[in-house]
Amino acid sequence: MEKTSLEYFQAHTEIEKIINQLNPAVLESEHGIFIDKIKGTQQGMLPAWMFVEAVEQAPIAISITDKKANILYANKAFSKVTGYTPREVIGQNESFLSFKSTPRQVYYELWHTISRNRIWRGQLINKHKDGNPYLAELTIAPLQDSKEKITNYLGMHRDITDTYMAKKKLSNQKTLIESVINASSVAMVVLDCDNKVVLDNQQYKMLQSDLDQKEPAHLFLEHLGNELGNIREYLDIHKQGFNGIEIRLDNVAKHNTLWFSCSGKLFYETRANAISFFEESHEEYLLLSFTNITRQRQHQETKYLQSLKSMMAEEEQIRSIRETLLGTIHQVSQPMNQIRAAIQLMQQKNEEGALLDLMKQMELSCQQTVSTLNNCVPEISPTATTSINLNKILHEVLMLHNNQFLTNGIIIEWQPCSVLPNTLGAENKIRMMFKQLLDNAIAALSRRHDDGERVINITTTSNDRHVLAIITDNGPGIPKEIQHQVFQPFFTTQKMGGIKAGMGLVMCKEIVHYYHGTIEFDADYTDGCRVVISLPHINASDYERYDR
Repeated sequence: MEKTSLEYFQAHTEIEKIINQLNPAVLESEHGIFIDKIKGTQQGMLPAWMFVEAVEQAPIAISITDKKANILYANKAFSKVTGYTPREVIGQNESFLSFKSTPRQVYYELWHTISRNRIWRGQLINKHKDGNPYLAELTIAPLQDSKEKITNYLGMHRDITDTYMAKKKLSNQKTLIESVINASSVAMVVLDCDNKVVLDNQQYKMLQSDLDQKEPAHLFLEHLGNELGNIREYLDIHKQGFNGIEIRLDNVAKHNTLWFSCSGKLFYETRANAISFFEESHEEYLLLSFTNITRQRQHQETKYLQSLKSMMAEEEQIRSIRETLLGTIHQVSQPMNQIRAAIQLMQQKNEEGALLDLMKQMELSCQQTVSTLNNCVPEISPTATTSINLNKILHEVLMLHNNQFLTNGIIIEWQPCSVLPNTLGAENKIRMMFKQLLDNAIAALSRRHDDGERVINITTTSNDRHVLAIITDNGPGIPKEIQHQVFQPFFTTQKMGGIKAGMGLVMCKEIVHYYHGTIEFDADYTDGCRVVISLPHINASDYERYDR
């Protein structure tokens, strides 16, 4: 008899019994009808051919074997996957499909599982009729009789070669991209919409250790926020992203100062979930990269400090001339005011004569002198108001004073805030102010004649609205009773101040007040002198206010 799949299967199995087991109805022998076991209602039994056709036309390869894996039945999809017709596979053992490259351990686990009445799921490398291998995803389930003994095995499998290759290519591309990223000398990190790290490279991991930060990206985001505001809102407007934003990190881990050049860009990824199948939705990600440019900046800083030193020496000379001339004007104005008062008094008494004329000539001479001196006072060139960082300005001033600190045996305690908001100001004015304050501190410490340490502490910090710079020295300090006078013109605590003494703190106060800040001495500090400078955080409206 010619072997067909169904005939062979019927001859070697109890197919009718199996079909009846699959049917949800049972035969009522007395009336010859079927009763629905679930609903309890009478209905006609599904014909056997419907179950056969359901298996025959199923879109997945199905085969039924005996307990030794000899094929008793194979459907149309089985032929489509393997290339063999039912006549070619009936009676064959399933092993003839093996490409002989699947590890023995896989087959051992397969038989170990199904022989114990359990379902096995896995992958095997099978051979197509044309000799080419394909990756098969299989599910093999034991079929049992009424005594729960295995009679046959039901196998279902599909060719997943294309799916596997697509996944493998995607995995290889991911590995390649990660290898390229990891080979980069730039630290890179990808953040999701909640700023959680979803991808980073080796340089970023090294940055975690180097900066002693769990997530350095969050530290950089704080600094970038000071420069650009809300990063994601900025990038929504500037689609091209940003490049070369320089970030200065002070007092981080074991480092004094580090410089990084930062770049960032938003990109979007299609969400891989069921809801997005018909209508795509996207997930936003932020790519940040950081390049350590500390060495380059140090080299630039050395040259910059040299030019800055020359510039500040020139500015200091101009200010010195101004103070000298203003001091002279002040000194001349005092007797001139006295002469003017004497003239007024003599005129009130109607006194005339040579003395009054002499007094008037002296007044005129004084006025001419004051006018001449005023014309000689050098103008200070106007400077642009920009966004500045007090850490940077203070660091420059400290570097410029380094030789003075060494000469006077002064210990510097530099404690900058690691994330300090910017403020508005003119760099040269703010720099000159801090220079004056440090000069005062050095002068105060030079008046100490004991063997104790000479210490200047410079700290920066911030609160909700202001940036603070606190300069403390352990010198003799300023007595409380005269602290309110120190910002008055020509007042000095130095015994030998000279004509130019007493204008430094006046200049400091003018600069701070111009930028809506405050400067004051801590009256409660008794171990020396402590001055606190407070300047407002930068905001957009400040640019318009100082634009002129």
